[in-house]
Amino acid sequence: MCIIGTRPEIIKMEPVIRSLRREHGSSRVSLVHSGQHYDVKMSEYFLKELGYPKPDLNLRVGSGSHAEQTARMIVGYEKAICRLKPDIVLAQGDTNTVVAAGLAAIKLKIPFGHVESGLRCFDRSMPEEINRTIADDCAQYCFAPTAISASNLMREGISPKRIFVTGNTIVEACKRNLTIARKHSTILKRLGLEDQRKLILITAHREENTDNPTRLKSIIKSIQNLKDFQIVYPIHPRARKMLRLFSLDNALKRKHILTTEPLGYWDFLRLLEASNVVLTDSGGVQEEALTVGVPCLTLRYVTERPETVRVGANFLVGTEPSIITKQVKRVSQDPELRRKLRSIDNPLGDEMAGERIAKIITNSRNGGVEHARYMRDGAPSFRLLRVLKNRSMKWLERKCPGCHVMVVYDSAGEPVLPDSTLQLKVGWHVQAVGEEFEIQLLANELHSL
Repeated sequence: MCIIGTRPEIIKMEPVIRSLRREHGSSRVSLVHSGQHYDVKMSEYFLKELGYPKPDLNLRVGSGSHAEQTARMIVGYEKAICRLKPDIVLAQGDTNTVVAAGLAAIKLKIPFGHVESGLRCFDRSMPEEINRTIADDCAQYCFAPTAISASNLMREGISPKRIFVTGNTIVEACKRNLTIARKHSTILKRLGLEDQRKLILITAHREENTDNPTRLKSIIKSIQNLKDFQIVYPIHPRARKMLRLFSLDNALKRKHILTTEPLGYWDFLRLLEASNVVLTDSGGVQEEALTVGVPCLTLRYVTERPETVRVGANFLVGTEPSIITKQVKRVSQDPELRRKLRSIDNPLGDEMAGERIAKIITNSRNGGVEHARYMRDGAPSFRLLRVLKNRSMKWLERKCPGCHVMVVYDSAGEPVLPDSTLQLKVGWHVQAVGEEFEIQLLANELHSL
């Protein structure tokens, strides 16, 4: 049972659903729409463009507080699971749609798979951070897009047996649909932007920006100041509501600012590709900008996509107008940056994430569920052991089957996923869990000279 509910989920789950249908046949994949994004432009247009079948169920939860929305979803998912009887429930991302899916599935003892698992910005004032953390804790399948996200999961005590590094499905979705967009989208012509060379695309919809009048005013002030550029701002329904509430509608009526309704995916990608710079508070747009090769300025102070920052594709600028203006001018005047972005290896992965996820699911024999083991002392012991003798993980698994290695740290202190092919080296450390006598067996293997 694949669950979607918002625009990013519709985009990022499509490669997974397409791969599952190719593996299984259409009768084996059920689609449930939570209805979290119920605006036609935020949902139905995307379903149509990306070739989705009609959902088997649409919960139509609509808007409401976090508690109201999540509660209605849990009740709806429980009924859907009982009716459809899935072998596994899949959801993607960090919304109320996802955390409700994880909670409903685990309570009914149905394996839950979290696509895009392990992303962390470590700011727990953000509802998205709470949602993604809880969803990961519910998941028997944590489909981490990168090694960094896998490391985050291991640090939180999630078993490596539940973690699968797959790459990010956005890479496939973005590249596949950009090819289509170049053929079919007429957005540049419709907006009169065919000859525009100083184009900036902006998206802003996150709660910490739109619901905060000071931050929202600062963002609007920033784009007012960028008079040397053509600004295109597709306004999210949430942002439009708050602009009206804070009496900021007229602030966008400037010659160089063009506002539109939310765009379809093909139009959005075509506009993104044509832009000099993109300003955004969206996690997905940070990834899409990197994949397309467009410099990104993120209107936030933290990001759960650090890979985009580390390769020089993304810059955290917050919401201070002077900083945003300065960074836009600096980045837009650096032609080498754009050339660099179009030649680097994408740290988010290749175009095979959807297929990897589908194969992991279809090849699984035990549902990925870890069963509790009886502990003589009532609870497991955790130990951090220094490696004094080179050993392979396969050797340790054979010698110490009752001891579970949670995470390995290399000589630089960086976490390493402890799969069976890993070779442990002198000077590394191993974090293990098990009964005390089993931990001692493992210590003997690592310490024996």
